[in-house]
Amino acid sequence: MLKLSTFDKEKHAFAKRKKDTVAPFPDLNREALAYVVDAVVKKVNKQDIPAEADNPEFQKLLQGANFGKLYAWAIEKVTPAEESELANTKGEWIKYDQGSDHMPLVESLQGHGTGWCTAGEETAKSQIQGGDFHVYYSYDKAGKPTVPRIAMRMQGQSIGEVRGIAHEQNLDPRIAETKILDDKLNEFPDGENYKNKTQDMKQLTDIEKKHKAGKELTKDDLYFLYQIDNEIQGFGYQRDPRISELRDQRNVEADMPVVFDCAAEQIARDVKEINQNTKAFVGPLEPGIFVQMQKYNIEHLYTEFPEGRITMFEADLGGEREEEIISALEERKNLSETDRNKIYVNDDAKSMLKNKDFYTLKDKERANLVKLKVNDLGFPSGATTQEIYDRADKLGLELCPPETGPRIRLYYEEIFKREQPRGEYFLIAMKQILGPAGRPRVFNVCRLGGGWSWLDAYWAELEDRWAPERGFVFRLRKFETGKL
Repeated sequence: MLKLSTFDKEKHAFAKRKKDTVAPFPDLNREALAYVVDAVVKKVNKQDIPAEADNPEFQKLLQGANFGKLYAWAIEKVTPAEESELANTKGEWIKYDQGSDHMPLVESLQGHGTGWCTAGEETAKSQIQGGDFHVYYSYDKAGKPTVPRIAMRMQGQSIGEVRGIAHEQNLDPRIAETKILDDKLNEFPDGENYKNKTQDMKQLTDIEKKHKAGKELTKDDLYFLYQIDNEIQGFGYQRDPRISELRDQRNVEADMPVVFDCAAEQIARDVKEINQNTKAFVGPLEPGIFVQMQKYNIEHLYTEFPEGRITMFEADLGGEREEEIISALEERKNLSETDRNKIYVNDDAKSMLKNKDFYTLKDKERANLVKLKVNDLGFPSGATTQEIYDRADKLGLELCPPETGPRIRLYYEEIFKREQPRGEYFLIAMKQILGPAGRPRVFNVCRLGGGWSWLDAYWAELEDRWAPERGFVFRLRKFETGKL
């Protein structure tokens, strides 16, 4: 994949990448890739390839073992379903039992352009060994359930993942409008965890319809589209592309006063502009910014709108012994694999918790915390740990007590009033604690794509460099009212 450049539709082939190639990499079509892998594996094992045995072109490509040409051939083979076929959402759920023959599932998916890797034999075989597999097929022109629209893979008794056939395997808009998936999710104990996603997809589809009809979007619509309170959750590997498409067609300057519920002149762009009438700040962070934010109780803080949001929040610290924190984590760690409250703690984090440098504050207090990215601190190309800590100090931020990471992990939903989004992770800016092999580490609070909540740990030498998108949590330095 990394050796391919743009796709030439006339030649039906990918151009080769050179050292000076600046063209984007081709999109990853998981179905086409699985198809190629299956064919190559069969060739190596000297097995027949029944579906393509009589196709001289494919056999020639396979003998040449040219991945780019094979992948191009497979891309054209897995053509997405016609728009007319997708207009009809009525259909049936079909269940493929765990441990059963995987070929009926494979054959029902191949050629439909779902983008699902399950269309590959080896992948389907592996997945169906791990749990039941449910597919929703809408009716074709003959009235038969043959058009795959939703895939639900089980991992034992739990839902492993849910995929649609839109870009990056999100639900297609027509399916997202229905209750087909919601009704199916009601059959599973952990189905409720996925309900927010179906609701988000319905709301996004409604906003898309409003936009196409030329209707004005409400404040609630814009709050949702710009992800002010929560990220829009979908079922794909990446966020739904409609979010960016809709935003790109909006006038952000006109939308901001609506979102912030204020006049345009109440949005400050420089620390010196902040006063008692300021409702939001959008601009680079400068010394004094957080003092002014607290002084005037300003709710909205962005380095740029809408991507550069700085999150200010509160959390209770102190009042418990170290052993009580560790015990609470142990209790959550021992919960069932299907329990959404389960917490995983990796070995490095366990080592930090047992280190003499891990401590809790003696007295309970309400701490003001700030979550931001390295880029927000003024490092668009990334920065070292030392540079990040130094810059934060100048802005009025300080390092967090070591209990901050475990506390946020334990009480994330109580603190943020929502479940941690899948794929989110952030480091705790703290005095490093030595972990295994004597490497200094900091806590990392994360939730993986599979839905598992972790208290992790990262190496954090002072000279270690961090990417601009890496998130950190700092503590807001206390100040005396009226003094900068």
